[in-house]
Amino acid sequence: MPTMGASEPECGGWTVDLRGRLDELVDGYRAALRGSLDGLDEEQARRRLVRSKTTLLGLVKHVTYVEGVWFDQAVTGRSYREIGIASTPDRSFTLTRADTIASVLDAHAERCDASRRTMAALALDDTVDGRGERTVWALYLQVLRELAQHAGHADILREQVLAGRIP
Repeated sequence: MPTMGASEPECGGWTVDLRGRLDELVDGYRAALRGSLDGLDEEQARRRLVRSKTTLLGLVKHVTYVEGVWFDQAVTGRSYREIGIASTPDRSFTLTRADTIASVLDAHAERCDASRRTMAALALDDTVDGRGERTVWALYLQVLRELAQHAGHADILREQVLAGRIP
């Protein structure tokens, strides 16, 4: 999986283009989560190593939901049904028989493309009210927090899967 430190600019560069840096970080975590599935077979991607529904494939499905909530609903006010995402965070981890590595990655890529289009039309200081009044920069921070947390989960789960750990 890509490491986040590899592309970090020198400290002074972080404030020159804040929007660019936020987009770079979001894209880096998206790539890390997608990369957690690289080289795995379907069984490995679905393997449950913790008591919760958290699996590597489920994490990518969940962050697709996260993108829909914060970079669509929070901006547009559309319902989960209209967006095409699960009705709850817990359900966003649920894998169906139809979910495959390819289908979950495709859904994630489509959602990320939609997120990029939506967010590109907004300035960081703009205010949106689809989930209560928030600034665009606050949405970015929320998504970054969630993506970073789940990328960490994915690192640990992938390490266990590759080591052959079976619960």
